[in-house]
Amino acid sequence: MEKRKISPLLKGLLEYGPIAAFFIAYTLLKERTFLIAGTEYSGFIVVTGAFVPLFLASTGLMWWLTGKLSRMQAFTAVLVVVFGGLSVWLNDERFFKMKPTLLYLLFAAILGFGLLRGQSYLQALMGEILPMRREGWMILTRRMMFFFLALALANELIRRLMSTDAWVTFKTFGLPIAIFAFFLFQGALLQKHSASETTGGEDAGGEREGDKETTSETPE
Repeated sequence: MEKRKISPLLKGLLEYGPIAAFFIAYTLLKERTFLIAGTEYSGFIVVTGAFVPLFLASTGLMWWLTGKLSRMQAFTAVLVVVFGGLSVWLNDERFFKMKPTLLYLLFAAILGFGLLRGQSYLQALMGEILPMRREGWMILTRRMMFFFLALALANELIRRLMSTDAWVTFKTFGLPIAIFAFFLFQGALLQKHSASETTGGEDAGGEREGDKETTSETPE
């Protein structure tokens, strides 16, 4: 299918809309208990059951509009279905709360496996967005691997030691803020290893207009 671009606003709505809807619905229904087919379900379980098809619809719409779906998005959708479905089926909220832990551990493992092979899988995923030299990608990948491990640990500590309210707040706001802050603090690394900056420096230090007539060497 041909790849197409959509507006950043629509993209953000499709990515974060279901999460925002989950938070709002949970806030409204968390104190309620629902009797469905003779079984009592908490508000969290009911909201989780509604979140799964909403997330799948959002992911499917993203694929239909853009003509592509990253492996990360596809795998996240699978985990949402599996762990969300287990939580509803077994009436146990712990399964859905475990999803971020498994997701971030898997991401860390994939990045770590690539590093052991001397490769940056992060570069293969984001190379078109961030033009950067290989050395910079290796450093960023290593940092990202440890960052994912920290997120997995944080999710486990919060889901085990704190309330459901705290976990929902962490999932809705804490994780996106942490990811945004992580990339914000990588500015120096991106600038230092920027491929475009290197190219510009070489052009500036190589063939300048005033030097073209005095040298025939090609800049490296």
